[in-house]
Amino acid sequence: MVQTGNERKGLIMRSTSASVMTGLLFTFGLVLSGSLLTAMLLSFTELRESSLPYFTYAINALGLLVGGFVTGRRCGGRGWYYGGLTGSAYFILVLLIGFLGFDAPMQLSTLFYLLGAFVVSAMGGVVGVNTAAERR
Repeated sequence: MVQTGNERKGLIMRSTSASVMTGLLFTFGLVLSGSLLTAMLLSFTELRESSLPYFTYAINALGLLVGGFVTGRRCGGRGWYYGGLTGSAYFILVLLIGFLGFDAPMQLSTLFYLLGAFVVSAMGGVVGVNTAAERR
């Protein structure tokens, strides 16, 4: 059996699609958990609905950062690219759900959200790759 350079060094590179899917699952899991926590805070505390957009942005940013981190750590290289790919895929899925399910219009600000999702996930991917390098 022929071994590649990465296998000889004891490094196992996972497939890109599996890594991105894992990052997406982490992102959606954190967003769903954060949304549940926010709903409970709205129900059981004096928190007003006017602060809801801030919670929404913070929860999504945290989910994208962790999703990019997980993707970058699993891929082991090009963390900004694969992390950004995770953020873009998350954004496109949320956009499709909003557009098809809730008839939400597409606007120019939508492109800024896409850029933001890419940047936040890419930062998570860079950190993930660097922590994966320390693990070796």
